[in-house]
Amino acid sequence: MIRTWRDFNFFLLGCVLVLTGFSLALVYSATANGVYIGDGEYAYGYFARHVANLAVGAGVMIALTAVDYHLLQSWAWPLYMFALALLALVLLQGSVRGGAQSWIEFGVRSLQPSEIAKILIVIALAAFWSRDEQRAGSISSQFGGLLLAGVPLILVFIQPDFGTSFVIAAVWATMAWTAGIRIWQIALVLALAIPIGIVGWTSALDDEQRTRLLVFLDAEKYDPTGQGDAWNILQSLAAIGGGGLTGQGWLAGPLTQSLTLPVAYTDFIFASAGEELGFVGGSLLILFECILLWQGITVARTARDSFGRLLAVGITAVFFCHILVNIGMNMSIMPVTGIPLPFISYGGSFTLITFAAIGLLQSIALRRRKQTFG
Repeated sequence: MIRTWRDFNFFLLGCVLVLTGFSLALVYSATANGVYIGDGEYAYGYFARHVANLAVGAGVMIALTAVDYHLLQSWAWPLYMFALALLALVLLQGSVRGGAQSWIEFGVRSLQPSEIAKILIVIALAAFWSRDEQRAGSISSQFGGLLLAGVPLILVFIQPDFGTSFVIAAVWATMAWTAGIRIWQIALVLALAIPIGIVGWTSALDDEQRTRLLVFLDAEKYDPTGQGDAWNILQSLAAIGGGGLTGQGWLAGPLTQSLTLPVAYTDFIFASAGEELGFVGGSLLILFECILLWQGITVARTARDSFGRLLAVGITAVFFCHILVNIGMNMSIMPVTGIPLPFISYGGSFTLITFAAIGLLQSIALRRRKQTFG
């Protein structure tokens, strides 16, 4: 079925291209001198892998743009079960990085199931709540949606991956509100989740993991020397502050180039941008991320049906949470949780999923009008 270009969202594509340009420049700069992997060893070739990941992601985006997003409704349940299987598998034989058992290794390649699960949960919730719009606010509908999001959230929390747990909870709340569930009901569910969080805090986390979060609240108390868990935050703030208005220059950020700024190609890539591109460059990056969010909202508002609307809202909510948490932790206004920045951070699973999400948004935009013949 041929679609006209008038419904293609060129602003959305333009944002992705600009942000990808930022990503190429920043990842190249952050990995030009290698990546420290511990024990005095350094790894190279990250930029080439990043380019390959972007190419694969672009291919997935194009493919999903061409596919009618309604096909996902019939595949929502199998995709959801696939997400649960991956999350269960990583708990059984996943590898540990940064204190979380979140990765499945395939030789030199690896997969992070929680990244894939985010989008598959969005698809499942959109399909579930769009089946009967009139009953979206009913008890059975509320419980069903809560169960769909709650089971994978618990599996992710056990890893433990607090950043992704927060994203799943926030996405559920946003989609629930869009589906017609009252705000007070959503707030009640979130309030009831607090005791579960407390139990997880006391029983599922070890002292090191708890300290990593407590440092955000009071770095001087929990890391008085600044050489432990507060190190990442302190270096991030130093990098952003050192950039000034226009930055130190590309490939000229002292903390980025000396690898003093930790994981400057993933979690702290915004701090690297602040150091080398300054306030101006960092502001432009945020501006285009905001335009990306606005275009996601536009796609949701103009969607042809409730499934498309909920799907677009869920995808946009995932992007918003990632942008908020990543930039927030770089500026020390949110805990460090390892959430990457959309279309900027280096990553395999994450890059693939973000480009796939853009493909779904374009598919919704292209099919916002019913085709007539005759």
